[in-house]
Amino acid sequence: MRDYEEVTAFLGEWGRFQRLVFFLLSASIIPNGFNGLSIVFLAGTPEHRCAVPPGANLSEEWRNASIPLELRGGVTEPSRCSRYRLDVLVNLSALGLRPGIDVQLAELEQEPCLDGWEYSRDVYRSTIVTEWNLVCDNDWKGPMSTSLFFVGVLLGSFISGQLSDKFGRKNVLFSTLAMQTIFSFVQIFSTSWEMFSVFFLLVGMGQISNYVAAFVLGTEILGKSIRLLFCTLGVCIFYAFGYMLLPLFAYFIRDWRMLLLALTLPGLLFIPLWWIIPESPRWLISRGRFQEAEDIIRKAAKINEVTAPDVIFDPSELQDLTSQGQQTYTILDLMRTRNILTITIMSVILWMIISVGYFGLSLDTPNLHGDVYVNCFLSAVIEVPAYIISWLLLRNLPRRYSMAAALFLGGCVLLFIQLVPSHIRALSILLVMLGKFGITSAFSMVYVYTAELYPTVVRNMGVGASSMASRLGSILSPYFAYLGAYDRFLPYILMGSLTVLSGILTLFLPESYGMPLPDTIEQMLLVKGLEYRPASTAKRNSKDEEENPEIFKSTSF
Repeated sequence: MRDYEEVTAFLGEWGRFQRLVFFLLSASIIPNGFNGLSIVFLAGTPEHRCAVPPGANLSEEWRNASIPLELRGGVTEPSRCSRYRLDVLVNLSALGLRPGIDVQLAELEQEPCLDGWEYSRDVYRSTIVTEWNLVCDNDWKGPMSTSLFFVGVLLGSFISGQLSDKFGRKNVLFSTLAMQTIFSFVQIFSTSWEMFSVFFLLVGMGQISNYVAAFVLGTEILGKSIRLLFCTLGVCIFYAFGYMLLPLFAYFIRDWRMLLLALTLPGLLFIPLWWIIPESPRWLISRGRFQEAEDIIRKAAKINEVTAPDVIFDPSELQDLTSQGQQTYTILDLMRTRNILTITIMSVILWMIISVGYFGLSLDTPNLHGDVYVNCFLSAVIEVPAYIISWLLLRNLPRRYSMAAALFLGGCVLLFIQLVPSHIRALSILLVMLGKFGITSAFSMVYVYTAELYPTVVRNMGVGASSMASRLGSILSPYFAYLGAYDRFLPYILMGSLTVLSGILTLFLPESYGMPLPDTIEQMLLVKGLEYRPASTAKRNSKDEEENPEIFKSTSF
């Protein structure tokens, strides 16, 4: 009996075929980088104040004094959501009285912005905020749009795995790329905030499904030695590259509809890849379609310039790739013992906090001092070294201390921001970027670490439950950034405190580096550093354990 890896070993690990699959699948993740965080610019909130109708019978002096002043962030600025009663001002202006001299402005009655708002055009020409006046009493709608996008991500994560298992990795990859592109295009013609948000939810569903399909397709086609590289560097760095493109597009295109169009059109570039990227031979074999799988491998052999054997897949010799044992496991098995229940609870908390920190900081860039486009670009660039560092740590150092160090770094620097004097703005931005670096590194590592803690029989369910918590964290994250409009330091205090607590929590998880992957619940590593109790004395090669395909297949759900 031979397994898939043994049957296809003649292809080699890093031939031209593998390089083609590696880079094309990684490139398919680029739209995820700019679509997911495009709301930073689409829903950007410029400086605004109550509009005073041009026809109002006011002197220039009273028109300039019509907006009350308020203290915001330690600076006195015109109010964004109120003005002095217009009828009173008209009467005072007609009487020839002067504001601040004949009349004390503090004694005048105020009213909301009954005639709309005037928006600054210095940063944005138009956004959904200026189009539908999502300010003051309606300012909750901007974060709600972002949360609905992540609700779509949550819904998509429910169905993406099942769809790719039933219809194939390639079919789901390209259909969800099309879904993401089409619904983004329809968004351009939105006539209301409600219409925009509904289609944004659908874009979120397509985005995660595309990500999962590309992730699984890559892990199933690529060999063991390349799989870790693809999962930690290939996918993540191309995502960061897409994220970097976002502020570049937004800088040159200040109108939200034109920006959305520019972010949608690159989706058309992936159409030719349908004839280049193959279906997963593993999936075809699992469906009994041996001839199609063999045709793909023969084509790969031709591309790699190696000779394929006369018979590649013999159904009588190939192991059943879908066999998982006779016993059926359910989500309730994640609570069967005190040990697995503790690990599940800790993992859920950890994933949720890391997700809040990552997306909270990414969405908070408009609230930073300085240029919003530069800050967003820096937030994207800092992810590249974070992914590289996390890859090196995963290869060479214990998981528990690596994760805890990254979380402590991210959390502590966020807490220090409130101590920085207001005139040293560059230092504040540097600390935010260091915080993003730490949290991004932890986010990259937590996938592999969590998968190594769960046994094979419930690994997909364990990582799936943790990933679900991550989606819930991302749904909450816009409101952490939203708090920055009221108190500049509050989001950093909350995210920093939670991140430090998650670092402490990580220290109580068992260490999995260099340990055999558990196959049963009884073989699981114990919380609080108790010694590992294997069910058998058989040893496995630690490198193979780190690159076990079970890990990487499960991390995508």
